[in-house]
Amino acid sequence: MNLNNIKPAKGATKSVKRIGRGSGSGHGGTATRGHKGAKSRSGYSRKIGFEGGQMPLQRRVPKFGFTNFNRVEYKGINLDTLQALADKTKVNEITIEFLKENGLASKNDLVKILGRGELKASLKVSANAFSGSAQAGIESAGGSVETV
Repeated sequence: MNLNNIKPAKGATKSVKRIGRGSGSGHGGTATRGHKGAKSRSGYSRKIGFEGGQMPLQRRVPKFGFTNFNRVEYKGINLDTLQALADKTKVNEITIEFLKENGLASKNDLVKILGRGELKASLKVSANAFSGSAQAGIESAGGSVETV
């Protein structure tokens, strides 16, 4: 075997279907597009969601609900997450900036402390909001709560 007689495996390559190159090619005439109609023309494109004139799905399904533009959305952080953070970093004060530095909140997030889990460390926590159970959990562990 030499470089000049290497061939691909049998059936590995196919010849390109040359469309619209005269009737002798077998793909002349309509060039495999069928007869007439928009789909046979060049430049044809169908609207997204078009279903042949049938009412499209996005128009059949009704609108539902509404978006309250006065909603205040908080990033929830639980007590067990604060405990893990306190164990890892050995701090006694947790602020919103500290949570952002450690990747628990994004730049523009409002932070709310939630009450899942148990807090053993005595921490001074400052956040935008606290749930009742979170506030009780922090104060029972000997810490303090500050709403920013």
